[in-house]
Amino acid sequence: METYRLITSLSLILQLLSRVSSPATVEESPEFWRSQAQRTLQAALDRTPNTNVAKNIVLFLGDGMGITTYTAARILKGQLQNQSGEETVTNMDTFPYVGLAKTYSVDFQIPDSAATATAYLCGVKTNLNTIGVSAAARNGVCRSQKGNEVTSILRWAKDAGKAVGIVTTTRVQHATPATSYAHSASRKWYSDADLPASARTNNCTDIASQLLSNTDIDVIIGGGRKYMTPRGTRDPEYPRDYSSRGRRKDGRHLIQEWQSLKAGKVAHYVWNKTDFDAVDPETTDYLMALFEPGDMHFDLERDPLMDPSIAETTEKAIRILSRNPNGFFLLVEGGRIDQAHHAGRGSMALHEAVALDRAVGKALELTNEEETLTVVTADHSHPLVINGYPFRGNSILGKSPLWASDMMPFTTLMYGNGPGNKMEGGKRPDIRKVDTKTSGYVQLAAVPLKSATHGGEDVVILARGPMAHLLQGVHEQSYIAHAMAYAACVGTDRRHCAARPAVAAARNQAGP
Repeated sequence: METYRLITSLSLILQLLSRVSSPATVEESPEFWRSQAQRTLQAALDRTPNTNVAKNIVLFLGDGMGITTYTAARILKGQLQNQSGEETVTNMDTFPYVGLAKTYSVDFQIPDSAATATAYLCGVKTNLNTIGVSAAARNGVCRSQKGNEVTSILRWAKDAGKAVGIVTTTRVQHATPATSYAHSASRKWYSDADLPASARTNNCTDIASQLLSNTDIDVIIGGGRKYMTPRGTRDPEYPRDYSSRGRRKDGRHLIQEWQSLKAGKVAHYVWNKTDFDAVDPETTDYLMALFEPGDMHFDLERDPLMDPSIAETTEKAIRILSRNPNGFFLLVEGGRIDQAHHAGRGSMALHEAVALDRAVGKALELTNEEETLTVVTADHSHPLVINGYPFRGNSILGKSPLWASDMMPFTTLMYGNGPGNKMEGGKRPDIRKVDTKTSGYVQLAAVPLKSATHGGEDVVILARGPMAHLLQGVHEQSYIAHAMAYAACVGTDRRHCAARPAVAAARNQAGP
């Protein structure tokens, strides 16, 4: 053990000496940090809250993008640009107003994506696994949802005359996007084939069918083709894959029904990037783009010739929705951050978060901050940690320079639980010769589980644009929907609209 400690100490000393003897950097000067702080301070002092009515709202939701993921993705984005990474400023980092949201559900300390989506979209906290219903509804009990339905800000915006859209990297029937339009005692009732006998007896409807019947959505982009077509229908992209074929038992072809409902309008249904690229946003009234039978591919595994990136789908959605003179509401979900974390694949999760950040940047390019409220948040976190005293610029996906007391290395990123626990005979696996930077690498985990759980700490809320200052501080997650609605004068609280004529009159009286 003493020999191990000596070797470790010498290794650290040599690395530190290497850094000390290297050419001085600008960061070694105290003036660098003082000047940076003064610039930041002055920007904060010069900032005047934007009290305009939000014509548009763009809500970015990083599913599973906890604070650790947010930080690690920042570092990765910088390192992908050949920077050390820690000092990188992402598009999300430029948002001037920052808050925290409490994510617990009514019945669980640590939530799922269904209960959280109902909070930040519908303004009401609810129970695990239920979407678009209050906590009076019970998970999986159809009859309990009757009379307990709650609507989302997407519906409030549509009722106010705005265009509305959803963009996701999951299936469009998944928990987050589904909550914007559906009411269901179970998030798992994707198609009628998923409904239990009791749900059918009590006349509950599946989520996919509600995509057509509940709210007139202008733009729908994501995956989920197989929940829209009759059982056995061959998928256009994977005709020989039985798992990709249609699931519906009722014989309904919801894609064709959607096309019939839009007769007389310029409505496009597409399932590949070629047809997607051919859609002219300047002349399109409606777009349904379903690129996969289920969830879309991870960004690192995506074929750019077949599936667009989340930045590309966000751009198309905004360009179409912007045609409405009353403005729009758009929900954009980076949904596969969460799924990568469940699999313990830290690299994949961070690349998904970086892809979402690119989409945020594209949205900021296409919108005017004076009239568009942009919010970035997460539904919940995961048990991911950054640890081990890595040197500045060390790959966020790499190993710590420290070795553990078992005289073996460990990665900077690790999970509290998940599939990465591979203890054999009480010993950890030796990763000295393992490339931990690959997209398929599964990070070490303390507790063995087939799928990593969610985490329960608060998540970040980032905001810019009209009334963005309302989202500062620590809030219940359900507050987010009400703050956005107030800013845009949609829903029941219209006080902000009523105050605008008085504000305008006062400004006119004061003169230029």
